[in-house]
Amino acid sequence: MNIDLTGKNAVVCGSTQGIGRAIAIQFAACGANIVLVARNEESIRIVLRELDSTKKQNHNFIVADFSQPEELRNKMKNFVSENPPVHILVNNTGGPKGGEIHKAETSEFENAFRNHLICNQIMVQSVIEGMKTAKYGRILNIISTSVKQPIKNLGVSNTIRAAVANWSKTLSVELAPFGITVNNILPGATKTERLNSLFESRAKASGKSVDEIKSEWLGEIPSGRFAEPEELAYAAAFLASPLAGYINGINLPVDGGRLNCL
Repeated sequence: MNIDLTGKNAVVCGSTQGIGRAIAIQFAACGANIVLVARNEESIRIVLRELDSTKKQNHNFIVADFSQPEELRNKMKNFVSENPPVHILVNNTGGPKGGEIHKAETSEFENAFRNHLICNQIMVQSVIEGMKTAKYGRILNIISTSVKQPIKNLGVSNTIRAAVANWSKTLSVELAPFGITVNNILPGATKTERLNSLFESRAKASGKSVDEIKSEWLGEIPSGRFAEPEELAYAAAFLASPLAGYINGINLPVDGGRLNCL
C-alpha cells in the first residue's frame, strides 16, 4: 500500500514542533505541497528547509497567532484568494496549561475555546469551498485521548477537547456529501515539549521528581513507552489520503493501549 499525496495541498497548523512538525514532514515525504502555519516565522523557516521537495512540491507558510482569531481569519482569506485550493487541513494547537478544574480561572476556558474551537472553525470556513470544488477534502483534528477518558489535572483541556470532538463529529455529517471527511486523531503520551512541561508541572505540584512522574505515566501504558511524533504522523498521512475516503467522523486513539475504554 502506497500513501501518495502528490498534487494535494495541505495546511498544517502548529507545524514548527512536536506532532505538527512530524505531520508536515511526513506529508511532504508523501508528495504533498505543505503550508506551514505557526506564530514564529524563524521557527517556520527552519521546518520549511526540512520538507522534502523531491517531487517538485511548492511549500509555503502563514505566520499567524491563534490568540488573535480575526487576524487569522484575514490571513487565511488572503491566502486562499491567491493560491490553489486546500485539499487537506490539519488543525493542531498546543493545549492549555494543566491544573485541577475547580481552580481554573474562567479566562482559561475562554482562551482555550478561542485558540482551539474558534480558530478551528475559522480554518475550516477558509478552506471548505475549495475542497467542495476539488471534490476532495480531508480535515484532521489533533485532539487528545481525554475526549474518551478525562486526564487528571488537565481540567480545562479535558473540557475544550471534548467540545472540539463534538464540533468535529457534527461537521463530518454535514460535509460528507461533498467528498470531505472529518476525523480526529487522539494522541496518547507523545515525546514532545508539551509532555515535558506536563511532567514538570505535575512534579512541582506533587513534590515528586520528574522521573517519578514519568514512571507513573509509563505504568499506565500497556506498550511501556511513549509515542514518537512520527507515529502520529503515519496515522495522519493515511487519513489524509484517498485510501481513507470511507473513514469519516471517527476518534482514532494513538496511545499504546492506554485508554480503558473502546
